[in-house]
Amino acid sequence: MRVITNRRLLDEVDAALDDDNIVRFGQVLAEFASQTQFIVITHNPGTMELADAIYGVSMADDGVSQVVSRRLPRHEQPVAATA
Repeated sequence: MRVITNRRLLDEVDAALDDDNIVRFGQVLAEFASQTQFIVITHNPGTMELADAIYGVSMADDGVSQVVSRRLPRHEQPVAATA
């Protein structure tokens, strides 16, 4: 079992990034992932695709909010750099 003591919260740090830079951002996160747990608050679909787990809030028709979580399959290959 891996114990990570470093945790970092990143709030919308990817908001201004284009697709190529989202890939680079993912590479940086992957580089440090063995030492640090990142919690990334984002609306960017490209960043969400890099996640191990996603948490969100959904509101049903009756107006009641609920927390939704999904664990995503591990990536088989690291994020590739684009030219």
